[in-house]
Amino acid sequence: MPSKTEKGAPRIAVLKRKLAAFCRRNHIRRLSLFGSVLREDFRPDSDVDVLVEFDPGKTPGFAFFGIQEELSNMLGRKVDLNTLGDLSPYFRDRVAREATTLYDAG
Repeated sequence: MPSKTEKGAPRIAVLKRKLAAFCRRNHIRRLSLFGSVLREDFRPDSDVDVLVEFDPGKTPGFAFFGIQEELSNMLGRKVDLNTLGDLSPYFRDRVAREATTLYDAG
């Protein structure tokens, strides 16, 4: 479901209130999108690349996969959930620069 169409804006719809509640419940300090969801090449069968930063001391362990599944259900698409540490050092900096933040606990 398209949202905004300007360059760098997510091409999916998400309710900010619902996303904020999800992030607080899962100890997510920051949630950002990156990859094709921000570009013109985003297609109906594309997954959504999500970058998260958890609250200090709140790394979820195996619950990470439940968080990914819940977010997939919320967005209506397959989600590829990552932390900066999960990403290859070869493109980690580029992802960090290009990511669009949807939630920031501040």
